[in-house]
Amino acid sequence: MITSVRNQKIQQLRGLQSRAKNRREAGAFVIEGVRLAEEALASGWPIRSALYTDDLRERGDAILSKLKKTGIATETVSDEVMKALSDTETPQGILLELELRELPLPAQLDLVLILDGVADPGNLGTLLRSATSAAVGAVLLGPASADPFSPKVLRSAMGAHFRLPVRRLEWPEIAKICRANNLHIFLAEASEGQAYDRVDLTQPCAFIVGGEAHGVSAAAKGLQPTSIQIPMPGQTESLNAAMAGTLLLFEALRQRRAKS
Repeated sequence: MITSVRNQKIQQLRGLQSRAKNRREAGAFVIEGVRLAEEALASGWPIRSALYTDDLRERGDAILSKLKKTGIATETVSDEVMKALSDTETPQGILLELELRELPLPAQLDLVLILDGVADPGNLGTLLRSATSAAVGAVLLGPASADPFSPKVLRSAMGAHFRLPVRRLEWPEIAKICRANNLHIFLAEASEGQAYDRVDLTQPCAFIVGGEAHGVSAAAKGLQPTSIQIPMPGQTESLNAAMAGTLLLFEALRQRRAKS
């Protein structure tokens, strides 16, 4: 059992939790809790190691049993060590180190979400979860968006990373993907353009959603998108990025289901 937070393995994992640079250099990231561990196992995502406490409940024990059967290195840690490692106030007693990798892009994309400066981890995670639910082909992150493998993004996305291609790219690369797939690009604006539910979203398309703090960048507007808006007759200036993106994606899904 590991009982010291100064243990080399523990220090490494704490670095993966706290710094994107560490994740990139190690080619690894960390997930916590039973739900995400189950999702990782179900997806077949490469798992490097697992730490757990002695008070795991039934679902946690089932995960641990599967990990041991597949030869994954597992080790017990004290409650104090798990608390020091955890990014949550109430750890669930299991933590996995996973390989940092990207799912391949589909051969053809017809619905893409492009995020520009979405720096809030909770919003980014929610958008990834919504994108998975709406059958989006890929999420493309501009350079100023949050790290998709940070702990809060992973928790908010609730397993979306294991099913959804996510790419952090420069704007020329994003433009190239859009051109290659003949995507009509729409930009979510607060008060410009047609109403989102009066635009044909059954065509291959991509939505650009900007962050709340600074709006959409000049680089994103350089993709020459068509502006659309979500009408708000009430006394609210705008929706947050997660809600706006979710509404756009599910309107596209609604239109496509109605057409089929």
